[in-house]
Amino acid sequence: MTESGGSTWRSIVSLPVLLFVMAGFPPICCGTQNYGGKPFRDIAKEVASYTDVANKIIDLAVYGKAQNRSYEKLAAFTDTVGNRVSGSQNLELAIKYIYSVLRLDGLENVHLEPVKVPFWVRGEESAQMVLPRNHTLAILGLGSSIGTPKGGVEAEVLVVESFEELKRRSAEAKGKIVLYNQPFVSYGETVQYRAFGATEAAKLGAVASLIRSITPFSINSPHTGWQDYQDGVPKIPTACVTVEDAEMMARMARRGEKIVIRLFVGARNLPDTNSFNTVAEITGREHPEQVVLISGHLDSWDVGQGAMDDGGGAVISWEALSLLRDLGLRPRRTLRAVLWTSEEQGGVGAAQYFQRHKVNISKFDLVMESDMGTFRPLGIQFSGSQQARTIMREVMKLLQPINATALEEHGEGTDINPWMEAGVPGKVLPTHEGTLLLHLKLEFGEGWEDCPPARCTTWLSGTVRERCVLLCTCILHTFLQYIL
Repeated sequence: MTESGGSTWRSIVSLPVLLFVMAGFPPICCGTQNYGGKPFRDIAKEVASYTDVANKIIDLAVYGKAQNRSYEKLAAFTDTVGNRVSGSQNLELAIKYIYSVLRLDGLENVHLEPVKVPFWVRGEESAQMVLPRNHTLAILGLGSSIGTPKGGVEAEVLVVESFEELKRRSAEAKGKIVLYNQPFVSYGETVQYRAFGATEAAKLGAVASLIRSITPFSINSPHTGWQDYQDGVPKIPTACVTVEDAEMMARMARRGEKIVIRLFVGARNLPDTNSFNTVAEITGREHPEQVVLISGHLDSWDVGQGAMDDGGGAVISWEALSLLRDLGLRPRRTLRAVLWTSEEQGGVGAAQYFQRHKVNISKFDLVMESDMGTFRPLGIQFSGSQQARTIMREVMKLLQPINATALEEHGEGTDINPWMEAGVPGKVLPTHEGTLLLHLKLEFGEGWEDCPPARCTTWLSGTVRERCVLLCTCILHTFLQYIL
């Protein structure tokens, strides 16, 4: 096979070395002095001693019965359930499905933990330009947006490029639809317009807001995602438009043309409803009370199937436990997979889990999250003490054959941040998302799986190598759990 197939596959799937290695170590990641009472050279030697065990996991995942299994799990899950927006019946069907298959998989202590979650329903939505010409706009309402009055709203459009420009032109905003045509800088910076655009426009008397989709690329594809209202500020409907339509209206505005849009948003915010975080474990053989937590989220947006955001992260967290179980590898500490609910609404399920379990925070040695796509892993992003980083650097050497040795800082993630802010070390997987997941998220937005099905299918499952890439990310999770 060619380098892009066989050898790349063989190198990538060597990732399980990590988790197995450090399962026997003291909780060094929590700042214990003297590397848990051992000299560093002994720790390094012990890390290097797990090569044979690593090869067993590799053989199982690449050549054995687990070959492509994580992909098949993900495909069955998304094909069976589909999208899983917070509060929906589909999300609860997804949770029941996962609960059932985790039990059938023979994992331990499989259970559900109740959570109250937001329940937002999109409804029908449309936007029609009536001046200076007739044109149908492609839009997607933003999560938590209220609906328009019955019959919609028709108003003149005020086009701005920034919050600063909106403030300068505040006298013009009353009674209008504010369109933010903000240039894309980075996702983290530019997404502020999606999050707070409606509130800032409402403060000045606008009747609705439209946000240019948060992406540098577009094929006339609007995005969705969560937005936040501010207490004490009137709520107005809000939606994203495509880059192309935002640019067109900006050009019209610069020419002095009057722009009028008829907007209809049928969204509804229903009372919070019941949901669940889903939990499965492999109980530790020596320190069952100590926990290494691995996670992904089950919910998704409603305009796609949620395969990468974050079905893949949920499945690799599950599959990590399955691989260890298949090989009879029982770690010293308990490995706990938590599949969050209502992450897209701001980490709601994870926040309530933290509140419930923080009384035992001293027993959590490490928390992990996968929500960056299940593509080729580059290494890990890790936040912990300097001693922990020293040990982790030795661990990463085991990944040299697969060229995934990067040890980066800032292992933050929406669902694990509360633990990390309280001092628990955290880890996320950076992947080759610069050209894959990030491209998808930036091109198609949150809920980017509303892209043409043929493209998504090709990117996700078109070749054995792509399936293998999903699998190898799962294996990296497996090692990091088992090691620490």
